[in-house]
Amino acid sequence: MTGGKKKKAPTRAAGGKARKPFLLRLPPDVLEEMKRWAANDLRSLNGQIEFVLREALRRRKGGAEDE
Repeated sequence: MTGGKKKKAPTRAAGGKARKPFLLRLPPDVLEEMKRWAANDLRSLNGQIEFVLREALRRRKGGAEDE
């Protein structure tokens, strides 16, 4: 045994793209609100975080209409 940690292989998304795991630290109140939002939208917490990030990136690139 080498005693080293094994690297986790990236998982595959539905579209076949690799996903890389990482640690995300959130304040407890933000985490609880994201959990509630995910449950309301019938998504996993991870899926909800990804959705929110993708929406923010889309808006940043100008892909959303102003409300």
